[in-house]
Amino acid sequence: MSDRIEEVREFWNSVADDWDIQVGDDGDSNRRLNSDPVLWNFVGDVRDLRILDAGCGTGYLSRKLASQGAIVTAIDLSDKMIEIAREKANSSGQNIDFHVDNCETMDSLEDNFFDAIVSNYVLMDVPNLENATRAFNRVLKVNGNAIVVFSHPCFPQSRAIIIEGGESLYRWSFSYFERQKCVDPPWKHFTSNFIWFHRPLSDYWKAFRNAGFEITDFEEPRITEQQFHLAETEQQIKNCQTRPYSVAFKLKKV
Repeated sequence: MSDRIEEVREFWNSVADDWDIQVGDDGDSNRRLNSDPVLWNFVGDVRDLRILDAGCGTGYLSRKLASQGAIVTAIDLSDKMIEIAREKANSSGQNIDFHVDNCETMDSLEDNFFDAIVSNYVLMDVPNLENATRAFNRVLKVNGNAIVVFSHPCFPQSRAIIIEGGESLYRWSFSYFERQKCVDPPWKHFTSNFIWFHRPLSDYWKAFRNAGFEITDFEEPRITEQQFHLAETEQQIKNCQTRPYSVAFKLKKV
């Protein structure tokens, strides 16, 4: 592994237990309120489809896919994440094929094998975006779909300043158009700094196209009335209506 990949692997191993607390069995509040409804709309009916959960973490989405009848393979760079994911799937009696593997190479996976890929909040954490998108394309069947959700690169919430009245201001200590490894301080119950990789939104678009994908849908997920009952406060609903937390792409291998 490259030094940068190894650094990422060690980081996610170190926070695996805390991450499991964060996402649990149903995803954290951002996923439940904002992005998961979009993801499921893009995925559609998964019964009897071979689905790859690329960057599965502790496996909450893998388990949900399996419960809806998908034949699930799940990979993650972190062996600690995979250990937790495997234990949870086994305890619920679900047959999910977990691998420790790198999303930039997917060495354990066959070419042209999967009907669909889901990659949920992963691409901002891989050092080499182009390698990852090419690997996604390689393992996907022709006309198969890849659904990718990742933190909004234009509006990093970790760097937002909330002023009186609840308005959000976003500031950059470097050019938005410059690719950059970023390190953010711990948040909530985490005790470690978070590593992620900024690149402008246009770089994602170009990487998808150059890897051989057609972009068939795009959303900036935000809460809808159907999810209001899941919010804890009115302020949370307002935040989810007005702050762009993520982007979601539906890609087709052509």
